[in-house]
Amino acid sequence: QVQLVESGGGLVQPGGSLRLSCAASGFTFSTYVMNWYRQAPGKERELVARISSSGNSNTYAAPVKGRFTISRDNDKNTVTLQMDSLKPEDTAVYYCNAARSYFSAGAYWGQGTQVTVSS
Repeated sequence: QVQLVESGGGLVQPGGSLRLSCAASGFTFSTYVMNWYRQAPGKERELVARISSSGNSNTYAAPVKGRFTISRDNDKNTVTLQMDSLKPEDTAVYYCNAARSYFSAGAYWGQGTQVTVSS
């Protein structure tokens, strides 16, 4: 069955860094767009970053552009989100998502990993 398993979340001080990873199985990873979404308490889930199936194209939400970097390894079936210069407003549960389209979320979701940015 399809599985997306996130890891790497935790508590970090403002200005710090975290690296999230998502391990995928149960589907042909290299043919899927991979997304990172996040949801803060009381807010809707929002797209953070997106990477094409080949890894040649990516998209970032305005609040994270220049601070976050998405990458993927199609040999290892993993997608990574490097988060630098973290801010308290980055606090959220971060979800990995697999999609067939570059323009919308897909049906496959991970369980989420908590990121808390606080001093």
